[in-house]
Amino acid sequence: MIIPSVKPLIVIGVAAVAFVLILLSDRRPNLREFWSVLAGVIILLIVSSMLPSVLSGNSLELTLAEFFPGISLRLRVDALALMFALTASFLWILTTMYSIGYMRSLNEHSQTRFFACFAGAVSATMGAAFSANLLTLYFFYEIITMITYPLVSHKDTSEALAGGKKYIAYLLGTSKAFLLPAIILTYIIAGTLEFTAGGILHGGDSTLLTVVYVLFIAGFAKAAIMPLHNWLPSAMVAPTPVSALLHAVAVVKVGVFSILRVILFVFGTGTLKTLGLGMPTAYFVSFTIVVASVIALTKDNLKARLAYSTISQLSYIVLGAALLTPSGITGGIVHITNHAFAKITLFFCAGSIYAVAHKSNISEMAGIGRKLPFTMTAFSIGVLGMIGAPPAGGFATKWYLAIGAMEAGSMAVLLVLLSSTVLNAAYFLPIVYTAFFKSPEDGHHGHIGNDHGHGEEIKENPYIAVPLVISAIGSLALGFYPDILLSFVRRIL
Repeated sequence: MIIPSVKPLIVIGVAAVAFVLILLSDRRPNLREFWSVLAGVIILLIVSSMLPSVLSGNSLELTLAEFFPGISLRLRVDALALMFALTASFLWILTTMYSIGYMRSLNEHSQTRFFACFAGAVSATMGAAFSANLLTLYFFYEIITMITYPLVSHKDTSEALAGGKKYIAYLLGTSKAFLLPAIILTYIIAGTLEFTAGGILHGGDSTLLTVVYVLFIAGFAKAAIMPLHNWLPSAMVAPTPVSALLHAVAVVKVGVFSILRVILFVFGTGTLKTLGLGMPTAYFVSFTIVVASVIALTKDNLKARLAYSTISQLSYIVLGAALLTPSGITGGIVHITNHAFAKITLFFCAGSIYAVAHKSNISEMAGIGRKLPFTMTAFSIGVLGMIGAPPAGGFATKWYLAIGAMEAGSMAVLLVLLSSTVLNAAYFLPIVYTAFFKSPEDGHHGHIGNDHGHGEEIKENPYIAVPLVISAIGSLALGFYPDILLSFVRRIL
């Protein structure tokens, strides 16, 4: 049953108001950061208040504007939207707390711009999550790109500006060249852009439908499927809280979330089976899963290794949906949240190491686990989530994807999953080993030289450590209680 509600608009509006209040509090950093945290808490409470209704099988809806029949700006909160919104709103609070400690400890410049754009990004992300149709999704998708550009190029160095330029060129270029034509063709074929269970594209010319499908996959370049992935490693020039936001909450997750919407609510599994597009998509993204993992093995810079890990892990979500089987789709959906908690933990840990030890390369981190036990223990939990090992939440992802591959009768996909798991272990476990079991080579015994050559004691920064510990605990909770996510999946399928 559809229930009219202004709650989804209020959620978007709270973050938008926070954007303005943060800008107005430029000269009062404590107040500026208070607005950021307060907005996050309010949003999480409002989103949580929608749980009883949505898990009862209802959806909340609000029409903002209707231009023509089948073309409107409309918000709708269904089970998929709510799961994504809960993940994003909870992790935004943690990321905001983390950002306060990180930005202050490094005395970063332009902090008001940073926190304002952070709030704007979350407002647009909530809009994308709650979009009831392709037009609304496209509107918020583009806003996310524009509002996150200042975050990517935040450092204002030549490298940061170059990374930001590539970021904006890739994402705006693909959305204009591929995504917009796909939306227009969808309306011409179906006469509507509304997300509908079972899809809206039935019958019609198979060649044209295949072209539309390919345009959608290419248009949502935020999903970082190869070869449209190169913007993501370049965006790693951003401060670590931005990297965490990009990889776990906003940009890339909106990309794969949008592809899920297209597969499940625009085409539908029935149409994709008829067109024979499921397994080709699965094989296509399998290439990204394996190749990105191999590239990750070659990276000594921790953030670069995490970036290629993200490229690989995102394709698990698309792979699960492309299998077009109940278990495969379940694995893809739950990985949105499982990956978010594990990956944001890893980026938080990378930022913690950089903030207190000024180290960004894995080869320089020998013995760091004994100096930063909370950071590296949390990192180890995040690693379990990425590998898909119990008791972390990523185990449920791999379990359902493997069952989905067998349901689809594809031993090739099952082999990809097994191979990628081995590769995950190969590029993550040496980091843990280096941190806990190797001895520092510099002989400083608890001190490390900073960029200015002075000795500085290595110790946990509580403002940075607390959020990463919470996110690590969250990853474990998803492993021990997988039904938290499965309850949403049962309302989606």
